[in-house]
Amino acid sequence: MTEVRVTHVGGPTTLIEAAGWRLLTDPTFDPPGRRYAFGWGTSSRKTAGPALGSDQLGPVDAVLLTHDHHADNLDTAGRALLPSAGIVLTTVSGAGRLGGNARGLAPWATWRLESPGRPAIEVTATPARHGPPLSKPLVGDVTGFALRWAGQRHGVLWISGDTVLYAGVREVARRLAVGTALLHLGGVGFPITGPVRYTLTASRAVELCRILRPHTVLPVHYEGWSHFREGRRTVEARLAKAPDGLRDRFRWPAPGTATEVTV
Repeated sequence: MTEVRVTHVGGPTTLIEAAGWRLLTDPTFDPPGRRYAFGWGTSSRKTAGPALGSDQLGPVDAVLLTHDHHADNLDTAGRALLPSAGIVLTTVSGAGRLGGNARGLAPWATWRLESPGRPAIEVTATPARHGPPLSKPLVGDVTGFALRWAGQRHGVLWISGDTVLYAGVREVARRLAVGTALLHLGGVGFPITGPVRYTLTASRAVELCRILRPHTVLPVHYEGWSHFREGRRTVEARLAKAPDGLRDRFRWPAPGTATEVTV
């Protein structure tokens, strides 16, 4: 049985301590208050700061960056941290923009993290779509990540990335046994695009989890920005109506505090 420590820093940013490795997802460390443009008339204001500063993290072996072009997933302070990480795994287009220690993974490509004295971790890029069909020119490329290492009991640790529920995400359920799901929620929306949502809503998250059947679900990236349309209360209300004890699989990490998860 393997224990993993997941510390929710804020937004999509988590520190995953697994198998002797320290992995950081989507670094965001800017203070609150600033409004960031996302392109095509969309923008969002950061309303909450990180629970930990980047100077409190300690060494980072790898950054798992779902996408580099939205500030709620990589902000100014987070970008400054990237050169100090051992490697940055992200989308192919993102690696081209970032250069340096960034490496791009196409969907279902795998990168193997290896180091003497530690078990290897296989990082597999998984499909993600940050909005409705035909939205890619607006939202750009996004990826999720599946982490696999020796000793996992329940299945891979999967990071959804900013995505809606679509065929590519359903493929994750068909191809992988997911033990722990780090889900980006929030039902992102913008005034200019009306009812269109760009990340998982509560109802879609429940539908996805009924397909995945993960042992543990860790929700992240559902608050702290003005573009979120659904917070924790909405998700919990939907879970209260879900069958099969799904609600009991959800654990809400307290920002800044490590959550122990059996994988």
